[in-house]
Amino acid sequence: MPIIPALWEAEVGRSRGQEFQTILTNTCTYISIDQVPRTHAIMISRPAWLWGAEMGANEHGVCIANEAMSTREPAAETEALLGMDLVRLGLERAETAKEALDVIVSLLEEHGQGGNYYEDADSCHSFQSAYLIVDRDEAWVLETVGKYWAAEKVTEGVRCICNRLSLTSKMDAEHPELRSYAQSQGWWTGEDEFNFSEVFSPAEDHLGCCAGKDSLEKQEESITVQTMMNTLRDKASGVCIDSESFLTTASGVSVLPQNRSSPCIHYFTGTPDPSRSIFKPFIFVDDVKLVPKTQSPCFGDDDPAKKEPRFQEKPDRRHELYKAHEWARAVIESDQEQGRKLRSTMLELEKQGLEAMEEILTSSEPLDPAEVGDLFYDCVDTEIKFFK
Repeated sequence: MPIIPALWEAEVGRSRGQEFQTILTNTCTYISIDQVPRTHAIMISRPAWLWGAEMGANEHGVCIANEAMSTREPAAETEALLGMDLVRLGLERAETAKEALDVIVSLLEEHGQGGNYYEDADSCHSFQSAYLIVDRDEAWVLETVGKYWAAEKVTEGVRCICNRLSLTSKMDAEHPELRSYAQSQGWWTGEDEFNFSEVFSPAEDHLGCCAGKDSLEKQEESITVQTMMNTLRDKASGVCIDSESFLTTASGVSVLPQNRSSPCIHYFTGTPDPSRSIFKPFIFVDDVKLVPKTQSPCFGDDDPAKKEPRFQEKPDRRHELYKAHEWARAVIESDQEQGRKLRSTMLELEKQGLEAMEEILTSSEPLDPAEVGDLFYDCVDTEIKFFK
């Protein structure tokens, strides 16, 4: 049973699957591409100003996580698809992890990747992207350099992605011109073994494992949902960051049972700093109740992210849960006694959700969709009332 941890951006929202009878275009963050006849229902977490997603899951149990990277190849500032657009497109268009991989690399080769990843008018922050793509049966790590890419099928052990390349000489799929491109740039002679990380990593990069990997490897035989949540809350390792310049904005864990009679369960915080947040469960069923309290305000065509020149203003994009949670963070930071009591109560609410989901996973009875359609909505509503 894969249990997938992920760091999530602040907005959490669900999009229902759709069928399209005519050929339409799909408007992504910066560019539009051809739409497909059918899209799948998704649950994503994203920076509120863009179309794509940092990470998410779909109704078929496909989960994708994205990470920004620097490589020898400078990232393009020209507006194209963002890595986060490719996450959402993979979720909307694929029923398996391998299908999602194929969707992403096909669109990457056709449209390229590039543009500003930050809501910043003063400078362009562009990156290459890495992806962790999983379903109930298999997992892939995909890493990209411009339109070129390589992927490894993960068959054992613990795997993480971070801000540095991780693929070495074991590649199960790659761009057909990847090696010739590396040779043309003088990065590989063609004589030595082709090691993706060594060839494409910046000269100043020092290869090493991602934060949290050592801890997970020590617990590999006994990893649980709680293990993953604890890992995401670990500030000592650098997995969870809470500083003046950077903050872990939201987090999630997905449980993907190989037994298809059991539902996939996804836990989201929808709020910053998982050490001060509640993981709330979500299950895909028909007629899931939407949760506007975790969705940021929509500014339509007046959004500064859509108008040229971009990002001339920065509107308040906080959703209702985020605003309510700000109070909790302030209490935990400023009042030790009240903060401890508050955090204890928050963890108790989370524990109740974990126990209820464990009952669903171990039950011999089929899941009643009506019982979980309001699950995430009710958890968010309870959390907001609790903070107030």
